[in-house]
Amino acid sequence: MVLEVCIDSVESAIAAQKGGAQRVELCADLAHGGTTPSAGMIQAVREAIAITLHTMIRPRPGDFCYSDQEFNVMIRDVETARRLGSEGVVLGLLTPDGSVDTERTKKLLQAARPMSVTFHRAVDDCSDIEKAFDDLALIGIDRVLTSGGKPDVLAGADVLRDLVKRSCGKPKVLAGGGVSFDNVIEVVTRSGVREVHALSALSSELTAGGASKSGGQRELQADRAKIQMMVALLSQIPS
Repeated sequence: MVLEVCIDSVESAIAAQKGGAQRVELCADLAHGGTTPSAGMIQAVREAIAITLHTMIRPRPGDFCYSDQEFNVMIRDVETARRLGSEGVVLGLLTPDGSVDTERTKKLLQAARPMSVTFHRAVDDCSDIEKAFDDLALIGIDRVLTSGGKPDVLAGADVLRDLVKRSCGKPKVLAGGGVSFDNVIEVVTRSGVREVHALSALSSELTAGGASKSGGQRELQADRAKIQMMVALLSQIPS
């Protein structure tokens, strides 16, 4: 089982590695769903950890329909992530009708190689998740992060199971969205996924010396002990 921890700081990256996670997804602005981190943050995280680093490529919060200018920024951010040592990038582009923007996704995929490319939970906004998944498989996406088009992975476990069967291992299905200690074993067992993505369940709110600078907005940091607990839970699931 692969555990991917969503992070936004060097401290969280180190905690993820020490807790036993195999991969981190590095973002900025997690309060709004995650955007592209700075070049300085990518480099600092890469230097701090030895586990796999995937970098979010998302120029702004909000929807996943991007202007030509925003798309050009994404191309440059992909190149920056590769140059700074990311093993993968995480991205998602849709058309106004709720389909995968396959043409632009292919261009980003080509720009990213040889890095791994994950299509993120933008897929859960698609009007037909099975068609979206098939479209992503056809263009060669390596991994799809999804809750099965449902509010959380438990509600979407049966859809995740169908996507796993549909994929035959390519692309990989990464279960994410509401993963918790209470549901992870059921979700993995019912769906057959071999990769899990988590954020809130593996984080603690900063307090005291790590007080929020944003006037009261919660700031989360990956919690080594919680990550170790999740790794232990996942290790109980038969391979």
